[in-house]
Amino acid sequence: MSRLNINFETPGFTADQSLLDYISNKLAKAENYFDNIQSIDVYLKLENSGQVKDKQVDLKLRVPGKILLASGADKSFEAAYDQAAGALKKQILKYKERLRASK
Repeated sequence: MSRLNINFETPGFTADQSLLDYISNKLAKAENYFDNIQSIDVYLKLENSGQVKDKQVDLKLRVPGKILLASGADKSFEAAYDQAAGALKKQILKYKERLRASK
């Protein structure tokens, strides 16, 4: 199991344990891209926009000297997470490139 420090915030509702496990398992793979992740905050929000309740996932990843942020919104938390995770992966890879270039 992962040693990542993952914090969940779900204002206004209680998230299903299977959803939290899904996100935790996916986030554990972030260590494959960068092994010096200090912590990850996951914000799960229900957005009321007209008739449709959109699910929003915000990810806040702390690495040495920087905080990376990514968001996703979709009809399901899983799909919203996948959007946010894709954006976060790009930022992690860019951050690693900058670290390599500065050495």
